[in-house]
Amino acid sequence: MVNETIEKEIKFPKAMSTPMTVFWIGLFGGVFWTIIGYFAYLFSFTELRPNIILEPWALGDWKRDWLGTAISIIIIGLFSVGAAFVYYGMLKKLKGIWPGFIYGIVIFLLVFIVLNPLFPSMDPFLKLDRDTLVTSACLYIVYGVFIGYSISYESQNQKVQDKEPVS
Repeated sequence: MVNETIEKEIKFPKAMSTPMTVFWIGLFGGVFWTIIGYFAYLFSFTELRPNIILEPWALGDWKRDWLGTAISIIIIGLFSVGAAFVYYGMLKKLKGIWPGFIYGIVIFLLVFIVLNPLFPSMDPFLKLDRDTLVTSACLYIVYGVFIGYSISYESQNQKVQDKEPVS
């Protein structure tokens, strides 16, 4: 009897909507892993820095400075939101590490082979040094696993919440 009274008095906050959750997962994943990639650049694990995203569109030397780095990280975070929604739309029902792993590889190949001509300072895929390729591939893979696990978990969690009776 006391437990029922306590349960009725406790008000739990409503969970975020699924699209909002996917948005935040994508934004956080993109910003976080881009910052890690920037540190990889600072420690010479890769030749590529986040500022490469500004090359096709921005003029001036500011894009190579701290402001260019900050804006690049935010822009990549916003592109990541789109990637998160693509994953949600196509792969949310898949469980485990492999769907995210493969998704990360696909995004890596898309950026480094298909979109390579958009970035003048990026060498062609086969001319990039091994450290850059390995570091970048690993970053994209852990990004894909992060997005995949997070979205699959939230999708499964939403199914469970939808099945629970409302009291």
